[in-house]
Amino acid sequence: MTPAGAEALREELRALWEDERPKVVDIVSWAASLGDRSENADYQYGKRRLRQIDGRVRFLRKRLDRVQVVDPAAQAKRDQVFFGATVTYARMSDDAEVTIRIVGVDEANAECGDVSWVAPVARALLGARVGDLRRVRTPAGLEEVEVVAVVYPSAGT
Repeated sequence: MTPAGAEALREELRALWEDERPKVVDIVSWAASLGDRSENADYQYGKRRLRQIDGRVRFLRKRLDRVQVVDPAAQAKRDQVFFGATVTYARMSDDAEVTIRIVGVDEANAECGDVSWVAPVARALLGARVGDLRRVRTPAGLEEVEVVAVVYPSAGT
């Protein structure tokens, strides 16, 4: 995972534990004080939301305990595609250029061009250099792509 991805998970954990959970606990306590809980929507919704929050908190804590943070700015072989690289490749079928950034599984966001390192396109590109041709398995079949650019963030960004 990139340092920014790990920080985003830590921030989500902090927001859930320190901000949202105490508010929901207050609502559940207030709703429970009203009496009959079987028909109390605030109580039932609050308890359900607490279970959701607690489940996500458990997941985030376990994930953060096991995460391996890799700083792409420290990459020594900057001419090859590795984790954290921003890669521009051209599809040979239509010459369209696509730019992606190879990130951790928890950071993947296709709308932003952040692709998990285990995604087929990322796996096909790993180790490639500018000018290399690679085959990517897509739902439509194999597609050939050419690496056009490989960029890593500078140290301190």
